[in-house]
Amino acid sequence: MSDRAIERVPAADHCVLRSTLEKWAATQPDKVFAKLSKTEAVTYAGMRDLAESTAAGLQALGVKQGDTVVVWLPNSLDCLRVWFGINWLGATYVPINTAYRGQLLQHVLHNAGAEVIIAHAELVGRLADVHIANLKTVVVVGCVTPELPRIAGREGFTLKVHGADALHGSRTDLAPLQQPIEPWDLQSIVYTSGTTGPSKGVMSSYAHLHAMSGAEGFYMLSADDRYLCNLPLFHVAGTIPVMGMLSRGGSIALVPSFSTETFWPSVVETESTVVLLLGVMATFIAKRAPSPDDRSHPLRKVIIVPLSEDGPTFSDRFGVEVYTLYNMTEISTPLVSELNPTKVGSCGQPRKGVEVRLVDANDCDVPPGTVGELLVRTDAPWAMNSGYFKNPEATASAWRNGWFHTGDGFWVDGEGTYFFSDRMKDSIRRRGENISSFEVEAEIALHPLVREVAVIPVPSALSEDDVLCVVAPVPGESIDPTELLEYLRPRMPHFMLPRYVRIVDELPKTATQKVLKHILRKDGVTTDTWDRDVAGVVVRREKF
Repeated sequence: MSDRAIERVPAADHCVLRSTLEKWAATQPDKVFAKLSKTEAVTYAGMRDLAESTAAGLQALGVKQGDTVVVWLPNSLDCLRVWFGINWLGATYVPINTAYRGQLLQHVLHNAGAEVIIAHAELVGRLADVHIANLKTVVVVGCVTPELPRIAGREGFTLKVHGADALHGSRTDLAPLQQPIEPWDLQSIVYTSGTTGPSKGVMSSYAHLHAMSGAEGFYMLSADDRYLCNLPLFHVAGTIPVMGMLSRGGSIALVPSFSTETFWPSVVETESTVVLLLGVMATFIAKRAPSPDDRSHPLRKVIIVPLSEDGPTFSDRFGVEVYTLYNMTEISTPLVSELNPTKVGSCGQPRKGVEVRLVDANDCDVPPGTVGELLVRTDAPWAMNSGYFKNPEATASAWRNGWFHTGDGFWVDGEGTYFFSDRMKDSIRRRGENISSFEVEAEIALHPLVREVAVIPVPSALSEDDVLCVVAPVPGESIDPTELLEYLRPRMPHFMLPRYVRIVDELPKTATQKVLKHILRKDGVTTDTWDRDVAGVVVRREKF
């Protein structure tokens, strides 16, 4: 390997999980790596021992270097050590969403092709409803005597079922690696949400995960930080903090999930200093009534994605530094902001080591201020995804003309700051005007009685689209659609004003608090949806 290649690819003990954990377990064995509660924590040496023991158990079950292993567990120490044990063997970690069931679950199992799955006892029964493809072994976590219903595997094949004790092997029995684990080796296959088609498995190398969580994109993190992981470990937003803090020799706090009610108690109990708030999480926190305790916590840094809140106001109220950025499973945090960004909806500027472009449907560049699809590439090898697993067509479609196509619409201002507009497939076209659902949502979310909002297109009788907003009120409050529209009139162009308003208790969301817009699009205009035309509310184009 040339010296230049060595420079451009991080060393194994900076990005390969096994090598990095071995390094820190040797140099700072007693430092806490994972805080699980006020009284429970795992040190670096303890995490190494758990990884080795789990790897030995998996090896006894037949897992080899290069194999894929499906993990179907909620956030927990079990999930963390299984992930680390899999990578310790040089096998590939394949986490799947705990909400999966039916055809989606079956598709992922077939695509992953794994022979071993580690599943929680409360989830494993769903395997009875699908064909399990290549699975030979199920390890059930969360019960003493695992029992499975009849499961449709290969004809004439008996599925082996083990309890969680199978994951506790003897470290002395662990066989050596067949070959060193390299930065470009496959670390994980993470499945996308699949809202517009079958979920795609994003192949991620160790170098890719390191680039996503590294010093350029997440420059605000340090070895002194404790990162609160309240997003699922089956999602890139959950894996980034783990690998990001491991590579720095820092620590994480692992909690089951995000909850508005338990957020601040969890921060205090685990002594967390940094957190990423994704989707509506920041809005939920900001919509809570002010309290004298708003600054009584150890949190110092908050990364809000997308920046739907006023950064300086959030910073001042809670006494934290605010940042924002843009990332997706396939790329490596190409856009990142400065401290306390002031432009709502902004995602920052390109970080060192990446190139970005905004293009039209023919991959031709669009001028500043015009919405185009964001394309990304990096100057280092293996710093982005390695394609979609067993899906060469989708890989070729995304990686064309030398760039990765994100499918996200952006525009850039005169200062080089990038603004998210919409998923290209979610854009709304009304009366010849292009409408960003994100921008409409941002204005509606500022209404004091709106807790969360989603804006979607619905078919118009006059061709193109009409705008439907689905809103959930702050608990204990109600929303008057007419009043909401009057609130919006001076805040947005006439063509962006929603024709339809639907009020619900809560929007459907993923485990990472992203709104499931495909469900709302399927529902469309329901019988309880308010229609301004029927209500006699007139919206006219202004003269200027």
